[in-house]
Amino acid sequence: MSDFSTWYNQVPPFTRIWLSATVGLSLVAKFGIIPLEYLILQYSPLLYKLQLWRPVTAVLFYPLNPGTGFHFMMNCYFLYNYSLRLESDHYKQKPGDYFYMLFFNWFLCVIIGLLIDLPILMDPMVLSVLYVWCKLNKDVIVNFWFGTRFKAMYLPWVLLGMNMILSSGSIFSLLGILVGHAYYFLKFIYPSELGGPALIETPFFIKRYFPDVHGGTHGFGVPPVGQRPVQQQQAAARHAWGRGHTLGRD
Repeated sequence: MSDFSTWYNQVPPFTRIWLSATVGLSLVAKFGIIPLEYLILQYSPLLYKLQLWRPVTAVLFYPLNPGTGFHFMMNCYFLYNYSLRLESDHYKQKPGDYFYMLFFNWFLCVIIGLLIDLPILMDPMVLSVLYVWCKLNKDVIVNFWFGTRFKAMYLPWVLLGMNMILSSGSIFSLLGILVGHAYYFLKFIYPSELGGPALIETPFFIKRYFPDVHGGTHGFGVPPVGQRPVQQQQAAARHAWGRGHTLGRD
């Protein structure tokens, strides 16, 4: 138990809260403590009955049954791994920026979910975060099932293809890719490569509540791996993450 407590307390705060709320809320619904119809995203109860919690619970909740348990565990795996990596590396000194990224992705997921009537948004939210990490580390080699290896930039599309073949969840994957790309483009590509204004800037009150951490060698201002000089890319490839992680393996 002490080992679990030590591990749990070492998980970065936003990742820890997100993962805990996802597992906890899904189990609460599984055991019937809260009816699942109160947790999904629906336009009428949200607007006319002011059930304002639905946009949040729709991202955290996932229905658990014998047919969805494995998919839920995979989502939790992706959530933990890629949220932890972003929060502990690229956003290590900018916790407010990471919170704002989560907020931006959540907001877009909810808006699109309302427009096209998607009641459960865990899949696109998790994939949007995975997509951002993959774009920021696009040249890192990741290991996939059956010993396949490829660059991280292809991982979201591999997952999309798997969902198209193995399930009917491809719309959720497409939505996650769309949301993640919207953030990455507006935050990195548009201002730095196209010379446009910075359209995604963390509001001052978030910065005040989650202040920047000064000192150390990590910084959010470090450009994505694919945009660094070759020497820096090679150094990044020697980082522990450069070995990748085998997906779907405990």
